[in-house]
Amino acid sequence: MTDLTVVIITKNEEKNIRKCVESFRGIAKRFVVVDSGSTDETKSVCDSLNEELKAFGSSLDFYLHEFTSHADQLNWAFSNTFIDTEWTMRIDADEEIMEDLAEEIQEKLCKLEAPINGVVIRRRTIFMGRWIKHGGRYPEYLLRIFRTGKASCEMKIMDEHIVLSEGRITTFKHDLIDNNQKNLEWWTAKHNWYSNKEVMDHQLRLSGQSYVEAGGSSEQAKMKRIVKDGGYYKLPKFFRAHLYFIYRYYFKLGFLDGPEGRIFHFLQAYWYRFLVDAKLFECEKYNFVVKEQRDLRV
Repeated sequence: MTDLTVVIITKNEEKNIRKCVESFRGIAKRFVVVDSGSTDETKSVCDSLNEELKAFGSSLDFYLHEFTSHADQLNWAFSNTFIDTEWTMRIDADEEIMEDLAEEIQEKLCKLEAPINGVVIRRRTIFMGRWIKHGGRYPEYLLRIFRTGKASCEMKIMDEHIVLSEGRITTFKHDLIDNNQKNLEWWTAKHNWYSNKEVMDHQLRLSGQSYVEAGGSSEQAKMKRIVKDGGYYKLPKFFRAHLYFIYRYYFKLGFLDGPEGRIFHFLQAYWYRFLVDAKLFECEKYNFVVKEQRDLRV
């Protein structure tokens, strides 16, 4: 068993949490679930998982903590749940690790020596049961495993990442999967919520309250932020959403992902980006400032 604590943030994740935990196949010493007030059976599923994990010498501890932002929730989890393993991993409830990644973690993690304090993982997205391979969506490189106490979540409203306070990063070669089991109605509600967060984040940047990144993260995450803030938002509203969809769907071959890919790339690259611009336009027209977003209410 690996000296690893896995941190999971939840809100109404009864459909996802079991497959997330079970995907580790007994390699993690401890799981920490920080919940922001689920109204479904998330807590009951976690209680059952804890009893099952005890048979493998592992455990799952369930905490309740009021949600203000993903960054706050994660940093609270890192600092207040008594993590004493050498390594910590952040994973979303709708994600799971593949069998070869579980084997890679078990084999390699204990052999990493300082100054290597972080591990970047490749992520693939599954949408409506289909792997979205194209459109620039695969692979995503994310810093997800770090030596306990050597990293935190950057305090951003949107697109927050884990960053190292010191040390270097290595990259594992196998994948974790984003494979949410909830329906399209939930997906669109979540992205409507995201759009408010993004508008607020953009308004703060325009007012000079931009976040300055410190520490190590994945190079892909850094480059995406540079392109988004320094390129995409320099283009005219609405036109940029249209241009981004064309780039993703045609130039990056998103059309090869079939009907599921057509839905995903249109909604994620066009509809969502257009919605953000529409809300920015509304805010400018009526001199409106978006207020702080709480947790998703679905």
